[in-house]
Amino acid sequence: MILVPRWMRIVFVVNLVAQTAIIVTGAVVRLTGSGLGCPTWPECVDGSYVPVARQAEAWHKYVEFGNRMLTFALGIIAILTLVAAITYTVRRARAGEQMRYSILLLGIAPLAGTFAQAILGGITVLTGLNPSTVGLHFLLSIALIAAAVALVVRARDDGDRPVAFHARREVRLYTWALIAVTGLVVIMGVVTTGSGPHSGDSKSELRFPFDPRTVAWLHADIVLLFIGMLIGYLIVLRVTSSPSRTWRNAVLLVVITILQATVGYTQYFTGLPVLTVALHVTLACLLWVTVLFLPSTLRSRGVSA
Repeated sequence: MILVPRWMRIVFVVNLVAQTAIIVTGAVVRLTGSGLGCPTWPECVDGSYVPVARQAEAWHKYVEFGNRMLTFALGIIAILTLVAAITYTVRRARAGEQMRYSILLLGIAPLAGTFAQAILGGITVLTGLNPSTVGLHFLLSIALIAAAVALVVRARDDGDRPVAFHARREVRLYTWALIAVTGLVVIMGVVTTGSGPHSGDSKSELRFPFDPRTVAWLHADIVLLFIGMLIGYLIVLRVTSSPSRTWRNAVLLVVITILQATVGYTQYFTGLPVLTVALHVTLACLLWVTVLFLPSTLRSRGVSA
């Protein structure tokens, strides 16, 4: 049996880290008001792909240009990910083993997503940081994180079939319900940010037409729902004797949730300082990644039960 070699698994992990990091750097661009530091696209300013001294955007141009350069780095990592997936597929084909199309399809996702992000990023700039396109930019990123997590998980498996479950069906369904609520928390976080003062540029007044306080309360209510479900999840894992690694992941999720809630309320009552919002975004990414790993702890692939 040809398993995914260690160097390929490292590439897939690097891809996951990069897909997460680009969200954080994108948040820094927005929080520093540098979203229009490069006011055109694909050029930074008319006639130049790099910042120039005559620009009126001061230091903001370097922040936005730096984020664009990180997108190129992400593209290189995406290419390496695709090459690794294709190489593994070819090796299995030559050995006459069953194809693992999941690895190949998930290996394509980062590069396709990078192209989509570049186009969407250009639309975001050209529309003056419209909150809808900014939100879509972020939501595409969390979808790419989900694909990156799936790729890391599948690379660790011995194969795609058979699937052996190590927890009751009710526990598995509860896990996916928890993931769905987590996704809703993240989406409401995007809406909350898009309704608040951090529009992405000091001159841009484009925001969602919602009352920031009302949206923040709704976001907090959904977070409380998530916390309640998480407490219930811990109880369910204990009474059903679910795998220990699922319990460890759930405990890690609790720790991140406590930190996230603390930072969230701190930023709300202190007027949304930039550093706390940036930390809030970072913890949201870690929360999303951690909850996405839960299903893989409840089953194994490629080996008999």
